[in-house]
Amino acid sequence: MKSEASSNTVLERRSANYKPNVWKYDFIQSLPVTIFDEEEHKNRAEKLKEEVKLMFGKSMEVLAKLELIDILMKLGLSILFEKEIMEALDSIAASIKINNHTLEEDLYATALCFRLLRLHGHEISQDIFRGFTDGHGSFSTSKCRDIKGLIELFEASHVALEGENILEEAKGFSNGILRGAYSALDGELAAKVAHILELPTHWRLDWFQVKWHLKMYERNKGINSTTTILCELAKLNFIMVQATHQNELKEVSRWWKNLGLVGKLNFARDRVVESFMTGLGLVSDPKQSSYRKWFAKAIALVIVIDDIYDVYGSLEELQHFTDAVDRWDSMEIQHLPEYMKIFFQALYDTINEIANEIQHEKGWNQVLPYLKKVWADHTKALLMEAKWYNEGYIPSLQEYLSIGWITSGCLVLGVLSFFSIMNKVSDDMEHFLEKNQQIMHDPCTIVRLWNDLSTSKAEIERGDAPSVIQCYMREANVSEEMARNHITDLISKTLTKVNGLVLAPSAASMKPFVNVLANYPRVAYCFYQDGDGFGVQEDLKSKIVSVLIEPM
Repeated sequence: MKSEASSNTVLERRSANYKPNVWKYDFIQSLPVTIFDEEEHKNRAEKLKEEVKLMFGKSMEVLAKLELIDILMKLGLSILFEKEIMEALDSIAASIKINNHTLEEDLYATALCFRLLRLHGHEISQDIFRGFTDGHGSFSTSKCRDIKGLIELFEASHVALEGENILEEAKGFSNGILRGAYSALDGELAAKVAHILELPTHWRLDWFQVKWHLKMYERNKGINSTTTILCELAKLNFIMVQATHQNELKEVSRWWKNLGLVGKLNFARDRVVESFMTGLGLVSDPKQSSYRKWFAKAIALVIVIDDIYDVYGSLEELQHFTDAVDRWDSMEIQHLPEYMKIFFQALYDTINEIANEIQHEKGWNQVLPYLKKVWADHTKALLMEAKWYNEGYIPSLQEYLSIGWITSGCLVLGVLSFFSIMNKVSDDMEHFLEKNQQIMHDPCTIVRLWNDLSTSKAEIERGDAPSVIQCYMREANVSEEMARNHITDLISKTLTKVNGLVLAPSAASMKPFVNVLANYPRVAYCFYQDGDGFGVQEDLKSKIVSVLIEPM
């Protein structure tokens, strides 16, 4: 069949009218903004780390140890003290098993203990909160008056698993009281309540919150010597880690410029800084430098291919391109239009190079076959959505999500993350994804839902393919507002399912990978909280400045 690309017909191309890139190449290459004495910072940080380790060795009350761990997590320091934290929590968990009522009279201590133990893989029952309920199973206002305790109860309720009714009750109870009390609060408490009601700590990106928490701790007039040490260490650590991230971004930016897609595919979004920011949100550990660079390259390509399928390509061109990706042969792309040849070669070269680098660094035998397959699956799903658009077909919500979780790009990025973040320990791990692809389904679904909630209005104006909002409006015959409420509720329920994935004891052996999946929803909220972070860069710019550019 003769392709449209080779016919004499002039195709009428659509345009999404995306705003140009706001991050100039020369500016990115000029980072870091702040110059510091690396050796001096390292030496001081090491001295402070030793002081913190001594704190764990001292005899202290359970609550004081829990608060120390909580501060370390909020200041981005927990990765430096993983051994000490696990030993402390193992000891606390053992004491609770012996005496389940140790913390029962203190709502703040109980909720903090519950949240930290559960987040670190300990099995702890929601029944620990029964002491704060009345005879009918409702939380007692007389036992739950303390604002600090209610804040922590609200935080703890968000690490609930499916079917945990006590925690569901705790969420509604604490939410109602905190909202009612907010107007009478001031200072640090008011700021904390507003912060968690906007989004609880459990669904925020830890590294992106370090500066906010540091500000809160330093504003506290009752700051003690322990907190002073931790704040100083957090500042030094942030400065050094930020410098690592900046150097990675500069390298990725150079790769993107040399790839040359920006000048040749001017219909597509140029979002390499946002791409890097996504990988940083998933994994901030400075030791995972290669992962962030591989991820940034992959998602930059995901964004371009999304624009090809959603906006620019004709259906016939898209079919040919999908076939080309399925064959994964750069010698068989001559029938493609020029812009597709350019992009396919960039995709082909980049993914092959990444696969080779992963095999070398991580010890995997065969990475490329898995990456080729998932890119083929991705383009096939994108092609299905393009066919729906061309046919004017609006699928049911279930049918839409059956491929929407794939077209979110998260399956491609999830498979890449698996091989990038995990070191090979057995041959069986290579077949893990084949047997357990569903492990990525719920986190990817949340990304799709968040994306559609934030971008659907602009997509409707452009005349794009139907989003999850339109699908549900048609299926349930409801208004847009009711559809949005339903999708928001669906996100909430799916988040609880993700908790089950992350907090299950069976996830321990895959912890680095599972932690990446758990961060998918957090990254999605961060990027889509104020609009479309990939489409309208201004919506995300302040966060990028805070995390990547602005000095501590």
